[in-house]
Amino acid sequence: MTTSPSPAPANDPTLPLAGRVAVVTGASRGIGLAIAETFARAGARVALCSRAADRDGEKRLADAAERVGRAAPPGAPALWLRCDVAHFADARHLHAAVDKELGVPDIVVNNAGNVIRARLDETSEADWDLVLGANLKGTFNVTRVFLPQMRQRGSGRIINIASISGRQGTAGLVAYCAAKHGVVGFTRALAEETRDVGIQVNAICPGSVDTDMLVGSGFAPRMKGDDVAGVALYLATAAPAAMTGACIDVFG
Repeated sequence: MTTSPSPAPANDPTLPLAGRVAVVTGASRGIGLAIAETFARAGARVALCSRAADRDGEKRLADAAERVGRAAPPGAPALWLRCDVAHFADARHLHAAVDKELGVPDIVVNNAGNVIRARLDETSEADWDLVLGANLKGTFNVTRVFLPQMRQRGSGRIINIASISGRQGTAGLVAYCAAKHGVVGFTRALAEETRDVGIQVNAICPGSVDTDMLVGSGFAPRMKGDDVAGVALYLATAAPAAMTGACIDVFG
C-alpha cells in the first residue's frame, strides 16, 4: 500500500537521497523505523515492511508508514507491506511489489530481527529456527531477491544491521549471537562477490539501543534509533565506493 500516489520528486541537491529508492525491513518500530524516517527526510522513496503477524503489528506498520510519509518531501511516496523475511515466498512478494511501485532499489537495509533470551540447553529447535530465520535467513532472502537487478544495473548499497552480539558472545543469547555473527560473515563475503560490480555491502553493529527488543535484557540503553540511522544514512550516501565489507561498531 502506498501513502501517496504522487510522482517521484525531481532531483534536489539539498536532499542526498532525492529520487532514490530504499527498502527497509523490520521498519514498523525501533531502528528500522528510525532509518526509514531518516531516509525519507533525505528524499528517498521508502518501502518499509514488517512481519505484522497480528492486528497490533499491522497497525504499527500502518502508523510507521504514516510517520515516514510525513517525514518525506512532497512527491516521495512511502510503500508499506507485510513481509515475514524468514520466508522466501514473502521476500519474493516484497520484491514484486517494490519493483512494480518504485522500481529497482538503490538501497536495501536488512534490519528485521528478533531475540529469544535463554540458555542453549533451554532453547528449543523452534526458537533457534525463529531467531536464525528472522536475523540471518531473512538477510539472505531479502538480499537474494533484490541483488540480481542491482547487479544488472551496476549499482546499489546493501546495509545489514548486525549487532554488538555479532562481535562478542553473551550468555543467554547463543542463538542471537550466532545469527548476528552470521550477518557479519555474510556481509564480508558478499562484499567480495560484488566488489567489482558497483555494489557496496556494509554492516552496522549497534550496542544497546532504546528499543522494544532491549526490554527485559538487563542492559541500559546507551543510544537512540536515530544514532544508528545516522550511520545508515552515511553508508547510503557519503561512504566512498572503496568502503565495502566494513562492519561499523556503534556502541554508544
